[in-house]
Amino acid sequence: MAVSQTLTQVVDLVSEHKVEITVAFVAVYFLSQIRTYFKLAHVPGPWFAGWSDIPHNWSIWNERAYQYYYDISERYGKIARIGPNSVLSSSPEVWIHVNTKPGYRRSDWYFKAVRVEYQRDNIFSQADTEKHDATRKKIAPGYSGRENLELEGSVDSRVVAFLDLIRRNYLSVDGGPVKKMDLAKKIQFFTMDVISLVAFGTTFGMLDRDSDINNFVKSSEDGLLIGNMFMSLNLAWLVQAPVIGKFLGPSPKDKTGFGAMMRETFRYIDERVKNAATDTRRDMLASFYRHGVRGDELKSEVLEQMVAGSDTTAGALRGIMLHVLGTPRVQKKLQEEIDAVHAKRTWGDGIVPHAVAKQMPYMQAVIREGLRIWPPVLNLLPKDVPAGGDTIVVDGKKVFLPGGTCIGVSTLAMHHDKELYGEDADVFRPERWLLETDQQKLAMMTRINDLTFGHGKWQCLGKPVAQMEINKMLFEWFRNFDWAVAKPSKPWRLTNAFGLFLINDFYVRVMERET
Repeated sequence: MAVSQTLTQVVDLVSEHKVEITVAFVAVYFLSQIRTYFKLAHVPGPWFAGWSDIPHNWSIWNERAYQYYYDISERYGKIARIGPNSVLSSSPEVWIHVNTKPGYRRSDWYFKAVRVEYQRDNIFSQADTEKHDATRKKIAPGYSGRENLELEGSVDSRVVAFLDLIRRNYLSVDGGPVKKMDLAKKIQFFTMDVISLVAFGTTFGMLDRDSDINNFVKSSEDGLLIGNMFMSLNLAWLVQAPVIGKFLGPSPKDKTGFGAMMRETFRYIDERVKNAATDTRRDMLASFYRHGVRGDELKSEVLEQMVAGSDTTAGALRGIMLHVLGTPRVQKKLQEEIDAVHAKRTWGDGIVPHAVAKQMPYMQAVIREGLRIWPPVLNLLPKDVPAGGDTIVVDGKKVFLPGGTCIGVSTLAMHHDKELYGEDADVFRPERWLLETDQQKLAMMTRINDLTFGHGKWQCLGKPVAQMEINKMLFEWFRNFDWAVAKPSKPWRLTNAFGLFLINDFYVRVMERET
């Protein structure tokens, strides 16, 4: 009875003073907004960025966030505000500082949104720095190749499968009907086959069948687009929410799509673990297991490879190929260097060794320039400033960032910096890496180019595998075939989700080279 009377009194009190209470709540809200605004008022940026995340979220919704970051950086400089508590930097020195100074951690709002499984983290999504570092220590040897003795042979076998696929289904003849090949799709088949083979010793067989097995590729793209939409609406938390989240994301119980890929991946892992005592293979899975990665953690880390290890390398190869095919003189010079190296054939028959490809000056310039002009990953990769704040230096000026501020990178602006690369920074010109005489400037260019794969404790573990795929594939593509874009007026169809380019309809004409 007493409780009922108390509630009645509270309701009456609120009813009598609802105007005052409403005004109080509104005042508290605006005071909080004003306080947040002035925390970063010293950082340049559009006026609305200090009050709302809506413009930033709108760019994510439109799948053009990478261009939004570039435009902001071009207008406001190497440090700019993009939200009430968010800043963006295109300074390589700042980004290296953020990725190396203790205390910075991954931002939950982004990295929780890129989880592959329901309420489970992997090496990429893990925002707890201590847990991330512990996991990285266990899985790094498997990525490096030192313990994966079958790595190069595995990549070679898929390169051969790609060449065979072209000769089997897509060779055109001079003057004859063109057998168009969607290079974007076939590259994804290649990277999926490679990563499945080096990860757990069994390839999906997409190149052999010239097919998107169980719609793995399509479902991965669809998942990225849906996740990107949820993030733009600040609803990414729903996919990880108790109960309801289980029904929104993929599941190993799904018959097709990404869930089916999860099921197949987990099945391979279960079979390998069951026979671990007698299995003598030396691949990534074996290395992970040997270093104490077990159970659900093992499944999560192998599954993460399927997504991150496939999409990013595919994006790099597509970007490099479009720019080489769009610049005939580069294709000609690249083939001349490849022919000269192949004529010596110091390795005998077979696919070019990675050690040989890495020593080819022009091809390395082509790769670096391709990664610079078209970085395969253009998301913010945001980090939170340590408690107590931090002072960064931008163009010689000190800028204080309060603790908890979210800072991300404007990758495209960093790699297209005209102060460093000149007025033709937005033009594909591999020679800039060979003709630069200022060694200090060249060292800076190289250092920035290496940031494509991240830096410090958050550097991409799959870098050695990706570099091997890119080097071998480019060499063999241009050694064996002549290439042309089938539709120069519209070379491909692309969207961008989570900073990854989802590219389709990249049709090319391929002809056997006359040697």
